[in-house]
Amino acid sequence: MNVLLLGSGGREHALAWKINQSELLNRLYIAPGNAGTEMVGENVALDNLNFEAVGQFCLKFSIDLLIVGPEEPLVKGITDFFLSNDSLRHIAVIGPSMAGAMLEGSKDFAKAFMKKYGIPTADYETFTNENAGDASGFIDKGKAPYVIKADGLAAGKGVLIIDHAEAAKQAVNDMLKGKFGDAGKKVVIESFLTGIEVSLFILTDGKSYILLPEAKDYKRIGDGDIGLNTGGMGAVSPVPFMSPELMVKIEHEIIRPTLHGLQEEGISYKGFIFFGLMISEKQAYVIEYNCRMGDPETEVVMPRLENDLLELFKAVNENTLEHHTAHVDEDFATTVMVVSGGYPEDYEKGREIAGLNEDFEGLVFHAGTLRDDNDAVITNGGRVMAFTGMGTTLQEALKVSYNDIKKICYDGIYFRKDIGKDII
Repeated sequence: MNVLLLGSGGREHALAWKINQSELLNRLYIAPGNAGTEMVGENVALDNLNFEAVGQFCLKFSIDLLIVGPEEPLVKGITDFFLSNDSLRHIAVIGPSMAGAMLEGSKDFAKAFMKKYGIPTADYETFTNENAGDASGFIDKGKAPYVIKADGLAAGKGVLIIDHAEAAKQAVNDMLKGKFGDAGKKVVIESFLTGIEVSLFILTDGKSYILLPEAKDYKRIGDGDIGLNTGGMGAVSPVPFMSPELMVKIEHEIIRPTLHGLQEEGISYKGFIFFGLMISEKQAYVIEYNCRMGDPETEVVMPRLENDLLELFKAVNENTLEHHTAHVDEDFATTVMVVSGGYPEDYEKGREIAGLNEDFEGLVFHAGTLRDDNDAVITNGGRVMAFTGMGTTLQEALKVSYNDIKKICYDGIYFRKDIGKDII
C-alpha cells in the first residue's frame, strides 16, 4: 500500500512512525513532514491546501491511502474534493467530509449538534453582529468566569476564559470586529465547567468505531498549570481516574449519540473523532470535538496501540471496522514537549539542535523541526519535539521522558517540569 500523510507536526511523526511498522506498507510519503518524519518515510514538498496538487501527486505516485493529519484541509473540503473527482475517487481518505469536519470547524454547529442529540455539554448562546447587543445581557445574567469562543478555526487562539464581565463584553466585541478574521464572525459564549479535562479518541467508519487509549494533556505554558494556553506541553496515557464504569457511561451518553447524530444528518464520516471532555462529579461533558487526532496526545496514544494501523484504516475504508477491536499496551506512556523560548508568543526559529545522535531510551517525535542546507536539524516552530517514555508506572514513564530531554540542547529550550505530577 502506498500512503500519503498530510501534516508536519508531532502528531504526524507519531502517525508515520506507527504506519511504518505495518506489514501492509509499501511506500510512505509525508507532506511536508519534518526532520523526524524523514526517518520513517519520504518527505515531499506539497501545500496541503492545494488540493489539485495533492491529487496530482497521488495519481503520479499511485497512492492508495490519503491520511489527513491537521484540521484545516478537512474543514476546507479535501475529502469532498477526492470523492467528487472521478480520477481520485478510488483513493481511500482517512478524514471526514467537509460537513463532518464542521464538528471542529464551527463551535456553533457543534453546540447545536450536541443540543439536538442530547449530548452533555455546557449551556451556550451564539452571537453575531446582528444581535451583538444581546451578548452583554447574556454575560450579565451569567457567572464568571466567562468562556468566549470564536466560531471558526483560529489557530488554537480563539478560546478565551475571562474572569470579569466587562472584559468578556470587550472580548466579544473584538472578535465580532475581526480580531480573529472570519473565525470570529460568530461568537459562542458558554457556561464555565469545572472538573478534570480528558481527551478521548475513536476511529470510525461512520457506523462502527473502535475506542483508542484516552489521554490527559497539559495546555498551559507554566508549571502548576499557569500562564498562557498552548497547543499542548505534554500528555499522559492511561488516565487513572477514567474507570471502566465511567467509560461505559461516556460511550452510552456521548460517543454513540454522536455517531447516531452524524448518521441522522446524512454526514459521511471516516476517520478520527477527538472528544475533549470535562469530567465533573462522575459526569462527562463535551467541551469540544476535533475531526482529527490531538497533539501531543497522539504521541502517547500511538505507542500504546498494538494494532496494525494500516489494517484499521483499510477496515475504515471497507466499512468492516466492526470486526476489529483495539489492542492496547497496559504500560503508561508520557510525553513532554520541548518548545522554543517565548512560545506561545513570539519566538525565534533556526536554532540548531544538539544531541540528536544520542541513544534515547524512549521515543523522540519531531514537531517543529527542519533539516537545513548544512544537514543540521534546526528549530522550525513553537513546539519543537515530544519526548515519549513508557513504563509499568507513570513515574517510570516520566523518568524516561525527562532523562531523554537532558540529552539534547538548543538555544532557548523550555519545557514543563511537572507533566503527570498531578495524577501520580
